[in-house]
Amino acid sequence: MTEKTQVCIIGAGPAGLLLGHLLRAEGVECVVLERQTPDYVLGRIRAGVLEQITVSLMERLGLDGRLKAEGLPHDGFNLADGERLIRIDIADLTGQHVVVYGQTELTRDLMDAREERGLEVIYEAADVALHDVEGDAPYVTFTKDGAQRRIDARFIAGCDGFHGPSRRAIPAGVGMEYEREYPFGWLGILADVPPCNHELIYANHERGFALASMRSATRSRYYVDVPLTEKLEDWPDERVWDELAIRLGPEAAAHITRGPSIEKSIAPLRSFVFAPMRHGSLLLCGDSAHIVPPTGAKGLNLAASDVHYAAEALIGFFKGKGGEAIAGYSDKALARVWKSERFSWSLTKLMHRFPDDGPFERAMQVAELDYIASSRAARTSIAENYVGLPV
Repeated sequence: MTEKTQVCIIGAGPAGLLLGHLLRAEGVECVVLERQTPDYVLGRIRAGVLEQITVSLMERLGLDGRLKAEGLPHDGFNLADGERLIRIDIADLTGQHVVVYGQTELTRDLMDAREERGLEVIYEAADVALHDVEGDAPYVTFTKDGAQRRIDARFIAGCDGFHGPSRRAIPAGVGMEYEREYPFGWLGILADVPPCNHELIYANHERGFALASMRSATRSRYYVDVPLTEKLEDWPDERVWDELAIRLGPEAAAHITRGPSIEKSIAPLRSFVFAPMRHGSLLLCGDSAHIVPPTGAKGLNLAASDVHYAAEALIGFFKGKGGEAIAGYSDKALARVWKSERFSWSLTKLMHRFPDDGPFERAMQVAELDYIASSRAARTSIAENYVGLPV
């Protein structure tokens, strides 16, 4: 069975669904393929801090009703170091804010609107393979319900994550990979308890990093960094709560509400960029092209900015504006990617204790935090990056 469309999108996470909705809103034909079931996609526990670019795309689609009703606008966040709490007042420093709204909820909003908006999504598409991406007539093959199927397209958008087939469809030697793996992971716990602070707290403690965040006023997300050799079974809930109380400091600890975890996992940290983000008729978006450590809350937002550029390029092409936008997609996207990679890397270095660090590296962290605490210019730089650089 062969189907024809203008754009075949691989991956029905938030990036793929967002791109599909943007294209359909402008009359561009597209089909989205997803390896997993809808329930599996919604079961992924991911980011929850949205930059303005992500919010504005949902507004543009008219799918921001629940986001506006349930999202939590945040005017600032905090850096903690021992007894000190340094507030980064992003509203005062930039005139903007971020919104706390879980990636699961944003994905649900996009998913629920697909039938009404005429967005075709094929779930449980197995053995997805990309073909002839160098030319003008690429196609995708896959298996659905035991039957072989094929989709012919003019472009393919790879929104299928780090382990998906899209990036692997680019021949070896065409692109370059930049990678940094970190010597620790984040042990995350999700619980239906109120957060300990109305804003996020990033903590640098002698025992390691901790983060206090939330998904709503009644659901909290906490993290501690642990060596990659740690096993989840060695971290019962009570041990996690005890460690959080130590690392976040006495003020935050006094307001921690403990409760049973509804999700707990250890995620490794990596910085990764693949360049270029376009090869022939294939455009890469989101985690298929880059990974950032979660410290800067950039993963989902970087995917959204990629989608913004990709939609602009594809819509322009099909509206007869030629291929210049397509040709410029990678450079545009990568310019923002590298700035976000820099911010995420620098915040990770500032707030974590690396195994090989000695007294000098620790003294540099203290000096940097002192500078941030005393300098409005330093806080402004952090705020500008955290709230999201212009697209």
